[in-house]
Amino acid sequence: MRSRSLIGLAALAGSAAAAIGIGRAFRHDMRDVSAALAAGSELVATEFGAVEYGREGIGPTVLVSHGAGGGYDQGLFVGRELLGSAWDVIAPSRFGYLRSESPGRPLPDVQADAYAALLDRLGVERAVVLGISAGAPSAIEMALRHPERVAALILVVPRAYAPGCEVTAEHSPPNEMIMRMIERGADFAFWLAIRLARRTVLRFLGVPAAVDRAADPLERARLTWIMQSILPLSRRVEGIRNDGAAVIGAWPLERIGAPTFVVSAEDDLFGTLPAARFTAAHIAGAELMVLPSGGHLLAGRTDEIRARISAFLRRALATPGRAAA
Repeated sequence: MRSRSLIGLAALAGSAAAAIGIGRAFRHDMRDVSAALAAGSELVATEFGAVEYGREGIGPTVLVSHGAGGGYDQGLFVGRELLGSAWDVIAPSRFGYLRSESPGRPLPDVQADAYAALLDRLGVERAVVLGISAGAPSAIEMALRHPERVAALILVVPRAYAPGCEVTAEHSPPNEMIMRMIERGADFAFWLAIRLARRTVLRFLGVPAAVDRAADPLERARLTWIMQSILPLSRRVEGIRNDGAAVIGAWPLERIGAPTFVVSAEDDLFGTLPAARFTAAHIAGAELMVLPSGGHLLAGRTDEIRARISAFLRRALATPGRAAA
């Protein structure tokens, strides 16, 4: 009897120690994330409130409009991935993300005006505009509302319009559980889910399990970084809510004169391919790249996408008057 009690106490002590260790690891990770975020960006005042941005590199300017759950840090990451080092990457945190404030109407058209205001503050006349996922609507609005500022338009797995189609996460109990975490800004629960239910989180982010299984160690590390970059949720949840409030309708795409490149994947679980096809078909001269696999995060496809974008930009910016500032 005494031995059973001792075993029970030992198990309890072990569980308590494990919980303490997990708590310490979480706090350590959050301190590191917060320190990195604080060191990597600046704030500028605009008529739309404070706009946070990160900036890296030297060369022609590209403005990156990040996806849902992101911020300036995700924008810089994608800019480096898809464009390489020979660019001046400006990556604002969209309305409600990290330190960027939300105006009274934090919708994509207003966000596009805020991009133009940011470029004004930074003395940039014209930029390539790259919109990722939920950052695509404001990138499209930028090309429509401020065409003189857009040297070229790149849309990556875009949340865009196609008749009868909606770009959204799959409806399933696991996805609904993760969405509840996100809506509550539940940092610890999401941090733990990344570690204990990796492929469930990836599927929520639009990546089939088979893509993760086939990934090499470097690609798996990339996918892990993207998942972790959503933390802290508590500092991004307002932006996620803003994205959810944006109703995506038909744009007058035929009015876009900027050279345009659109990319999506057949197995993107967010269903961006119909929107990508429709968008490319309705912008004169737009190029469409359709990948057979990679999911919403385009796993394993970075090199080939970068090569296609590089070739596209060489052609697009060679046109007189099209160079980015």
